[in-house]
Amino acid sequence: MSDPAGVGPSLSEGGERSREGAALSPQASARAGEARRAPREIVLVTGISGSGKSVALHALEDAGFFCVDNLPPELLRDFVRLEMQRRERRIAVAVDVRSAGSLPHLLPLLADLRNEGIGVQSIFLDATTSALVRRFSETRRAHPLGDRGALVEAIELERQLLAGLREVSTIVDTSQLRPTQLRAWMRELVGASDSRLTLVFESFAYKHGVPLDADYVFDIRVLPNPYYVRELRPLTGRDAEVDAYLVAQPEVLDMLGQVEAFLRRWLPAFEADQRSYLTVAIGCTGGQHRSVWFAERLARVFAGSGTTLVRHRELDTAS
Repeated sequence: MSDPAGVGPSLSEGGERSREGAALSPQASARAGEARRAPREIVLVTGISGSGKSVALHALEDAGFFCVDNLPPELLRDFVRLEMQRRERRIAVAVDVRSAGSLPHLLPLLADLRNEGIGVQSIFLDATTSALVRRFSETRRAHPLGDRGALVEAIELERQLLAGLREVSTIVDTSQLRPTQLRAWMRELVGASDSRLTLVFESFAYKHGVPLDADYVFDIRVLPNPYYVRELRPLTGRDAEVDAYLVAQPEVLDMLGQVEAFLRRWLPAFEADQRSYLTVAIGCTGGQHRSVWFAERLARVFAGSGTTLVRHRELDTAS
């Protein structure tokens, strides 16, 4: 309806004109501005069945993403182009072995999207076979490839089918993660996606296995262990008392300096290789004192080199 006086709200009052000439409210103007600033990128969530893709996708949905599960790869390009035209929201797409027949076309499609200037952040969720078998047993759900053999055989076949996609993705090992941990890690990953290279420092306990998503693993079990100091046993590597104890050990500072020098030497090569993430795992016996302290220290040391994330697998599991 036209304005009776022939004069609508002015732009100086916080409004903005639409294409038809009608004034937009300040709220609509803000949404329009956000749409114009929306990044030309998508998050691709993939991985092994039972590794937590549904949890990851729900986390992204809660973070404001428009999520599509099990989109056939043949439809990916048209869907992304449509969403890029709208530029109203960030999008996440889950693709996995349920579209096994179309998987060979997926990698070339991702390359085409990148050539068109659309950023693709691919996150691959993985877990050990024993963890996957336990999860399928608990949920009593059938594996998507269950008609091709026993459960373990189906999992191994799935690993083969997704091997190429895993190679070009950021890997998240969910073997020992609770759903709340995975949701938090997913939010961290997509929040850091604008950085050229994100460094992830992860502490872990060797008695619970080496993280599958590690690019580098440093074993620091040879260093003095605060666990054997009665006053320090209940504390963690985040506590000042443990920090004072470790800083006083010359071999601890020697190893910290050597690990730092090694990473500084090779970080430019990873950046030149256009890597998005580099996960550095530091392991000790219990994942409570030394590895936690090391991960925290390295994150502070490299904070000026770009985005850094810190994970403490055993502490996060216990909390």
